[in-house]
Amino acid sequence: MINEAQIEETLNGLFENPGFAAEPAGLYDPLRYMIGIGGKRVRPRLCLTAYSLFKDSFSDEILQPAAALEVFHTFTLIHDDIMDNSDMRRSQPTVWKKWNGNTAILSGDVMCIDSYRRIAKAPVKVLPQVLELFTATAAQVCEGQQYDMNFEEMKEVPMEDYMKMIGLKTAVLLACSAKLGALIAGADERTCDYLYRFGYSLGLAFQIADDYLDTFGDTNVFGKKIGGDIINNKKSWLLTRAIEKSGEMEKSGVISHSIGKTALQAAMAMKTGNEAERNAKIEKVKSIYVELGIDEDAKYEIIKQHAQAMDFAGMIGLPRVRYEMLHRYADRLLGRTK
Repeated sequence: MINEAQIEETLNGLFENPGFAAEPAGLYDPLRYMIGIGGKRVRPRLCLTAYSLFKDSFSDEILQPAAALEVFHTFTLIHDDIMDNSDMRRSQPTVWKKWNGNTAILSGDVMCIDSYRRIAKAPVKVLPQVLELFTATAAQVCEGQQYDMNFEEMKEVPMEDYMKMIGLKTAVLLACSAKLGALIAGADERTCDYLYRFGYSLGLAFQIADDYLDTFGDTNVFGKKIGGDIINNKKSWLLTRAIEKSGEMEKSGVISHSIGKTALQAAMAMKTGNEAERNAKIEKVKSIYVELGIDEDAKYEIIKQHAQAMDFAGMIGLPRVRYEMLHRYADRLLGRTK
């Protein structure tokens, strides 16, 4: 049986030399840079974990498709950082900041292409299903990013729409990762579908946790400055829930004026021209979140989605030792907030 130590060793070997072309360096150096600054490799890790539920050793049939998931995800980060005007990624300068915007766009493009080169190395027997799953997922991720950008122009976003957006932008790629590993391992359709649902629910929890940590996390652990979502008035889970909850409480008459929707909107409108103003805005919005109980609401939602994911994992009927591998993966993914 494959264990977590073997998965870790395989991941390290897979990305020590990712196999990008040497020239032109201006195109490929940003790819090596982004892969080199790391990350938790949560998508290829889930793919290899799902594969290991049904196989006792790794072979070439799974390694490059698993790597494709990280390469594709990294491509989306390069382009997201341009759209979000983000200076830092994993405590390092973003590609557009280190090079320039045009380089980041082109390097992102070739990274997307490279992910397809790798995914095409899946076994011929399942290649049509693998390509269909991966291509549909790639389109959904782009759809999610578009919804996210649409939300920037909206004063309020219904929670249902927000959950749909993160389902597309974040959850589907984790779901794809789990299903891909099982599919290549030869698991039946029912099992693949349950693993997809496991990954999807876990992806929702992961994104809500990311939103939570952007406001309540530790910069040294989180890898970027805390409060970015607040400064940019980003429609995060926390802001979406705060607007929803303050509106509900105002209507019922059980809320003080200081934490009502009007107060929240005033806080979001605070100036951010210098460091002192940015810090003041972050602290004000955080204080409203805490008074409304949004921090606890977020933790509850993370736990709920985690439990849903484990319910789907339980429906597969795995031996206990293999089910516990999925449980440890989920706990490790959400350990920063659970």
